[in-house]
Order: sequence, then C-alpha cells, then structure tokens
Amino acid sequence: MIATGTMWELDDTRGAIRVEDVYDTDVDDLWQACTDPARLARWIVQVTGDFRVGGMLDATFTSTWTGAMRIDVCEAPHHLVVTQEPGTDEETVIEAWLSAEGQQSRLVVEERGLGVGVLHFHAAGWQVHLEDLGRSLRSAAGAHPSGWSAAEPAPAWKERWQALLPEYEAVRAG
Repeated sequence: MIATGTMWELDDTRGAIRVEDVYDTDVDDLWQACTDPARLARWIVQVTGDFRVGGMLDATFTSTWTGAMRIDVCEAPHHLVVTQEPGTDEETVIEAWLSAEGQQSRLVVEERGLGVGVLHFHAAGWQVHLEDLGRSLRSAAGAHPSGWSAAEPAPAWKERWQALLPEYEAVRAG
C-alpha cells in the first residue's frame, strides 16, 4: 500500500488534506466500495439515510466520528462529494475522485475546512482509512479488516493512526 497524504492551509484557521492510493481492482468495483453502504461498513463507515444527491446521512466512522453528512455530488463511477456537519461551524467537505489506471484504479480523497491545528490528525486518519480499503478489497470475508463495530474504534485502526501521527506532525511542523 502506498497511500500518500499532504496537508495545506486554506486561510489562517482552515486547511485541507489530500490522500491517495492505487488499488488492484477496476474503477466500478472501487466505486461500489466507496458508495455501497454494506461495502463502506467493511472499511470506513456505517451509514444510513437518503442515498440521493441532496440526501442526508447519519454516519459512524471507524475513527469514532459520528454525525450528519449530505451528498452533494454523485457521478458514478468517478466523482463523489459529501459535506460533513452541513451548516455548522464544524462543516467540512470530502471530495473523492476515482480513475482507471490500466488494470488498477486510483482513489484521491480530499477533505477541506478542517482546523489548521488538526490537519495532521485527519491526514493520518485518512491514510489508515485508505489502507483499510485496500485490505477490504482483498478480503473475501466481507468484514472490517480489524473487527470494527460502531461501538468503538477498531484497535488496529487506532494503533496504526497513532503510529502515523509522528510522521504527519513532522510534516506539519516542517
């Protein structure tokens, strides 16, 4: 897995992160992994709600973030945009681009509107999510790779996130 992450400031208070990876699957399968509720639960989020553009979702991520999300763009199989906590001071926008690369597919995820002081936390978290996606695509069992349930973060997720934090903190401080 070669998930890479970058961080930058948008202004004095808000910033953005971007992570990407290439997977050994076609773009249609990757799209299903990123949009089908059962497939999402295997690697990143348990989600319920109205799965149409403009629809509101209730989400619980493996990282323990819970809240409302709105689907803003859903252009299969290449572009997805959701807004977390729409209309609040905590609002962020998550945008994903999927593209075919021969027999593989690339996923690029960008989250904008994060507090500049916490960019490294989110960049490390998204890297772990993309790593979990890779494991879920290889897993025939269909369960989250580390036995995650909505009640608490997957122990392996949290351990990997904590291991990545120093790298992202160093980039932020650099």
